[in-house]
Amino acid sequence: MAPLVKELERRPEINSIVCVTAQHREMLDQVLTVFGISPDYDLNIMRQGQSLSAITSAALQGLEAVILECKPDLLLVHGDTSTCLAGALAAYYCRVPIGHVEAGLRSYDKYSPYPEEMNRQLTDRLSDLLFAPTAQSRAHLLQEHIPGETVFVTGNTVIDAMVWTAGCEISHPALSDLTPERRLILLTAHRRENLGAPLRRIYQAARQLAEAFPDLIILCPLHLNPAVQNTARAMLGSCGRIRLIDPPDVLTFHTLLRRSYLVLTDSGGVQEEASALGKPLLVLRDTTERPEGIDAGGLTLVGTESENIFQAASRLLRDSAEYSRMCAAPNPFGDGHASERIADIIEARCTSLDRL
Repeated sequence: MAPLVKELERRPEINSIVCVTAQHREMLDQVLTVFGISPDYDLNIMRQGQSLSAITSAALQGLEAVILECKPDLLLVHGDTSTCLAGALAAYYCRVPIGHVEAGLRSYDKYSPYPEEMNRQLTDRLSDLLFAPTAQSRAHLLQEHIPGETVFVTGNTVIDAMVWTAGCEISHPALSDLTPERRLILLTAHRRENLGAPLRRIYQAARQLAEAFPDLIILCPLHLNPAVQNTARAMLGSCGRIRLIDPPDVLTFHTLLRRSYLVLTDSGGVQEEASALGKPLLVLRDTTERPEGIDAGGLTLVGTESENIFQAASRLLRDSAEYSRMCAAPNPFGDGHASERIADIIEARCTSLDRL
């Protein structure tokens, strides 16, 4: 959402109020600093060991209070987090029109990604303006009988953020010995559905790759979830060429992506970021709500079985032709101007929001 916040700030016709729930406190603060955003409201909802229902109810109550105080003409939410769903539901309860940025992505498996798939579907049903990143995501919404005049293909603001950080190369100690002769694999894994045995299988594949390819450095930014941190340190902590690091800020992460040879992830946004940079990516999930990347040829869905991950990565590390083919795949997720399109649509529709 950060590039859209900056775009709205540029427009004198729009009074943009920023509210954060701090569902991911540390990562949020990094982004706010990089983009120079000062929230008008910071709900700081997180408490140790919260359940999904506790997070959602805290966000719902906090956001409702902000809506009642500000009385906005439109509330914008982004993506598929619990905050996104709570924001849309709070606005609906207050009879405030809703705009959903990154609408229409679907896996049609309500437990993968979990709980994000249903967060997104429910938010789309509540929304009055739906900003779909691709034609395929728009098609999903039309198939679900959402009125076509409310759905707009804009590209994804994730790509706008890549443009914003372009040219900002940040050094990192974990890359101090990354020479042209060495190849970097960037590995991120944190999805709830992958915790436990699937995550252990992912890390087992990482160990196999490090043993089979002496020129590799495998870099693992660790999610703050203790279940991820504990498993990673137990399984990978003793592997010299597998480096575990704290979650990097967005500038550093984009630098790591640019310097990587291959990306392995169960993240949604990273699938788009890697596609924008021409980095082959293996999706560590059984489904993805971003099939456009697979159709374009830059992403491969490999699941979480150790052998499948190892074999798919090995092919790319050994077969330069296949690797080059994936590098050359077109980016289907946007051109870096999604925020401008969304702001244009909001300005054009603002006089009729009371009729949405």
